[in-house]
Amino acid sequence: MITAGIDMGAAYSKVAILEDGKVIGKAESKTTLEPEESVERARELALKDANIDPEQISAVGVTGSGRSLIKDADVSVTDVTADAAGAHYFDKDVRTVIDIGGEEARAVKIDGTGKVINFAVNDKCAAGAGAFVEAMSRALEISMDDFAAYSLKSTERIAINAQCAIFAESEVVSLISDEVGREDICRAVHDGISERITSMAKKVQIEDKVALIGGAVLNRGLVQSLKDDLGTEPTVLADAQFVSAVGAAILAAKGSEG
Repeated sequence: MITAGIDMGAAYSKVAILEDGKVIGKAESKTTLEPEESVERARELALKDANIDPEQISAVGVTGSGRSLIKDADVSVTDVTADAAGAHYFDKDVRTVIDIGGEEARAVKIDGTGKVINFAVNDKCAAGAGAFVEAMSRALEISMDDFAAYSLKSTERIAINAQCAIFAESEVVSLISDEVGREDICRAVHDGISERITSMAKKVQIEDKVALIGGAVLNRGLVQSLKDDLGTEPTVLADAQFVSAVGAAILAAKGSEG
């Protein structure tokens, strides 16, 4: 059986295609003011990656903040449910899943079968998600890759007190004026996000093994800050940004079987 999972997020739309439980294609497209078109682009690229025709897909599962916009899905599931199913697919030992997207983050506690036990979601604010780093990288006029690299070179821990991206940008400008090094500013941004995410994750009672998923966890600087705050060695799952889409595809298969 071939199924597709669509994760329509605020920043990117991701599509994963599975055949008999194996990922055979995946793609993503930046979500624009025409989100349905973004999904269609990702779907076309994923089909090309899988080298199959649309008619070969037996069932489609959707998740993500924009899932209600996708009308032709067979199964629609919450982000939390998709996170759990996807993380369990990639690593059966995972018990805590932390998903950090562009504008939202969540922590999910799961059992040995991938079933959700508990979860917590942050406020919909960029200060606790990937968009915050993007805003600060623009303020510092450096790329996202350089932002992570600078952070890992930091030798002094400072704090950015603002919890709003707009006010934090002003604070960053002030730090630059005070000749604070870029390395320390970048680390401070990651530390601020990490502290908010760790506080949220503790609400579900963090248990090993901890898995990190979502596009933002491809940022090595943020992962290092999370490692320091969580007090454990988290695992960045393979294809981290596609985990929820894979989960949706898995649940589409189960729904079709039922």
